Amino acid sequence: MASPLPQSLALPRESLRPPSADRQSVGLLVSLLAHGLLIAGLALGVQWHTQDPEGVEAELWAATPQIAAPAAVEPPPEPAQETTQPPPKAATPPPPDTAAQDQRDAEIAIEQDRKRKAQKEAERLEAERDAQARKEAEDQRARDKRQQAERKDKEDKAKAEREAKAEQDEADRKAAEKKTKLDQAKKDKAEADRREAQRQDNIRRMNAQLGGTGAENSTGTAARSAGPSANYAGRIKAYIKPNIVLTDPVPGNPTAEVEVRVAPDGSIIGRKLSKSSGSAAWDEAVIRAIDRTAKLPRDTDGTVPSAMTISFKPSE
Repeated sequence: MASPLPQSLALPRESLRPPSADRQSVGLLVSLLAHGLLIAGLALGVQWHTQDPEGVEAELWAATPQIAAPAAVEPPPEPAQETTQPPPKAATPPPPDTAAQDQRDAEIAIEQDRKRKAQKEAERLEAERDAQARKEAEDQRARDKRQQAERKDKEDKAKAEREAKAEQDEADRKAAEKKTKLDQAKKDKAEADRREAQRQDNIRRMNAQLGGTGAENSTGTAARSAGPSANYAGRIKAYIKPNIVLTDPVPGNPTAEVEVRVAPDGSIIGRKLSKSSGSAAWDEAVIRAIDRTAKLPRDTDGTVPSAMTISFKPSE
């Protein structure tokens, strides 16, 4: 009769029993884990053997020559024991969460739509700004063109006004000059008429005083042939003679006759040598003396004959 095993070496009865059906999934997981570890070890071993060694060299020195031992040969790995395990059941994927996916799709669509709307709004605002800028530029060009046209019109109008004013001023000046000339001509004519009337009056008065003594065939209009009175002729000579300046003596006593035209106020307006004395020095001295006199005194009746002939002698 066999002796019983010690209690420490006795295996539990449960471990000798075949696994129950409820522990099959546990064994499957353990088998899968073991196979995975085995495959990982093989992959690491192959990868380690296929890697190129790094380029490191070392030179050994020894006192006596030694022969290196042969390289150790690594034993091939033992083949893994296959255990008959039922194939794992394919994991059933969880049903997709369609509500969450639809929610995400809706949010993405909303976000994309918002971005499109924002982009369209930005493009619209940019187009409006560009249109506004173009409109302002066109308005500014129109204003500049209008202002330039207004300035040109004002300049043309001002130029036309200046030219018209200059023409009017020139016309007024010419009209004023013409009027002045006409007024002066009227004054001169009136003065000449007054002088002629005064001369005719003097002639009539003298004729009335002296009576007509002219010759039978005389064509004069005076009552008698007469000139200035002796006293007046003497006064005229005495008035002019102090102005005669003679540097050289004149031989003899020649007579120089000068026709003098006089204004009504006595101003000498003309003189002419009607008869030379034969001495040029005496003739010139008499003419210069008349020019220096410039104005003759009036006669006793307050008048001055308009023309007279005066004779001058060096000694008289």
